[in-house]
Amino acid sequence: MSINKLLIAMALGLALTACSKQEQAADAAAAADTAATEAQGAADAAAAAGAATADAAQAAADTAATAADAAGEAAAATAGAATDAAAGAAADVAEAAKDVATEAKDAAEEAKK
Repeated sequence: MSINKLLIAMALGLALTACSKQEQAADAAAAADTAATEAQGAADAAAAAGAATADAAQAAADTAATAADAAGEAAAATAGAATDAAAGAAADVAEAAKDVATEAKDAAEEAKK
């Protein structure tokens, strides 16, 4: 294999890796946004029912929304990352934010009971 072909193969491999991390981050951001929407729905249901825990449900929904925003920002950072390591770190942040949003959604749903 010539040097040029080797360099092209390496470049394609890096591009595929970057795309994978971007997709991972975008998926995490979408999941976080869904969790935030569901958490707000739970908070609204708690408030409509007059539940004493409506404030806790709203606080959890706010946390989920903040985490969804963080996941979206991390997904954008993944797309603009200069290195594979930076893209991986940003994708990890998006995943962590998704987890926080999901936990906050669960807390909001629990609070509305």
